Amino acid sequence: MARWGFLFLTFAFCLGTAGAAKLGIVITEGGFVEGVNKKLGLFGNYVDIFKGIPFAAPTKTLEDPQPHPGWPGTLEAKEYKQRCLQSNLMQTDVRGSEDCLYLNIWVPQGKKTVSTNLPVMVWIYGGAFLWGGGQGPNFLQNYLYDGQEIATRGNVIVVTFNYRLGPLGFLSTGDANLPGNYGLKDQHMAIAWVKRNIRNFGGDPDNITIFGESAGAVSVSLQMLSPHNKGLIKRAISQSGVGLCSWAIQKDPLYWATKVAEKVGCPTDNTTTMANCLKVTDPAALTLGYHLDVIGLKYPLVHYLAFSPVIDGDFLPDAPEKLFDNAADIDYIAGVNNMDGHFFASIDMPALNRPLAKIKPEDVYNVAQGLTMEKGVEGAFRTFSLYTQVWTDSVNQEVMKRTVIDLETDYIFLVPTQQTLALHQQHAKSAKTYSYVFSQPSRMLIYPSWVGADHADDLQYVFGKPFVTPLGYRPQDRTVSKAMIAYWTNFAHTGDPNKGELSVPIGWVPYDTLQGYYLEINKDLNYDSVKHGLRNQYVQFWSTSYRNLPDVI
Repeated sequence: MARWGFLFLTFAFCLGTAGAAKLGIVITEGGFVEGVNKKLGLFGNYVDIFKGIPFAAPTKTLEDPQPHPGWPGTLEAKEYKQRCLQSNLMQTDVRGSEDCLYLNIWVPQGKKTVSTNLPVMVWIYGGAFLWGGGQGPNFLQNYLYDGQEIATRGNVIVVTFNYRLGPLGFLSTGDANLPGNYGLKDQHMAIAWVKRNIRNFGGDPDNITIFGESAGAVSVSLQMLSPHNKGLIKRAISQSGVGLCSWAIQKDPLYWATKVAEKVGCPTDNTTTMANCLKVTDPAALTLGYHLDVIGLKYPLVHYLAFSPVIDGDFLPDAPEKLFDNAADIDYIAGVNNMDGHFFASIDMPALNRPLAKIKPEDVYNVAQGLTMEKGVEGAFRTFSLYTQVWTDSVNQEVMKRTVIDLETDYIFLVPTQQTLALHQQHAKSAKTYSYVFSQPSRMLIYPSWVGADHADDLQYVFGKPFVTPLGYRPQDRTVSKAMIAYWTNFAHTGDPNKGELSVPIGWVPYDTLQGYYLEINKDLNYDSVKHGLRNQYVQFWSTSYRNLPDVI
């Protein structure tokens, strides 16, 4: 019996390897590359994985990215490259490299046939434009942005890449001396490289979906709106961030450039000499020339996010709200997590996560006042009045704390996302528009039990972590992950999240400006998950009443 078992296993192994579908060595514009072919289970399919393919030349400090000159022989594309130079999370030192413009590719294969003409999903990571990398955070060699689960479950090619961050990616003098947006231009170079090369990996260059979260979602939005990407992008998904967010565009870049220049000892009397000095300054010193304070803040944290894209008259020729004609043919999904503002609010008001810590109505007023500084006392009073209208005389701590989170979620994420969806739908020609709210409760045990989906909570589900590390998740988490991967990859295939290779639990009704349909995504997806008019009263307030108040600063 043992002999027959051995012969069976030998036969199975030989069958698997003989019929293995793999790309082997692939030709790109820079030269030959060779990745790794991985088998999925004993009788499963395969996936080709390429890591560390350069899509641009090693960068020069505060200069636009340039094409890669290519390489001799065959490039071994089997390991992630370093992230772009950035501060560590404590902001005491740097990690990464200036030589960082590399991308990673996952290509699903059948048992015996090599894939062709697959949709392509290009991921743009978040991290406040200060931190992050194409592979994502790592725990025991389990990288968050590993594209294998999306690729193999949804039958799509997944691409991730690095782009420059912090001062090196976004410092600008507001004029031609340092126009800024270097990180956005890196992203564009990666998308354009995919367009030119992905056919050789089995991808359809005419069906590219870009998707991202937080600063990556803002980047997705701005890439859609930039005239430089005309014809490159077919579809897009923004998770918790859009170009209309208050923190998406730096309106006073020279102020922050001057602060960094002073920190590193560069002259600040005119932008020409400042720019010349900054370009020859140690890039590590430039990176550490900006420090994001998170303790004892005078204003809410969102106001301190200094290094972000700028309106440069070229890559972003105008304010984002004026560029939606450029996205008229790009299918679009945009949404938020129902407590996206919790992360920010917890820094602004640490008592939120301490069950025994009490807050007072005036603490909530102070948050409203901090968010609405530009509108002065009138803006703060109206905002506070709206958000506390449901309070009773005996309002409890949970209600007050939830109010703070609602305030920050609406201001930082939800309202600009709804405004963006409306503009996209109004300007759309062939494009479709979809809206969602992700509300699977946070699994962070240190948070109060009433905390919903915090900022970035959706990522683990989109990237299939409940399947990669099943012991760390519950069946309900796999239900959520399966649904999100289905909606996301169906959308990449067809432009309709309901139609594609995977079945979905309930139909997702397209957004329109009249009804404002959206899908609430959590473990209980059913007919009641299709809703409309997301926080209409609050969206209308911020979009009209508040906006029409006179600015005081």
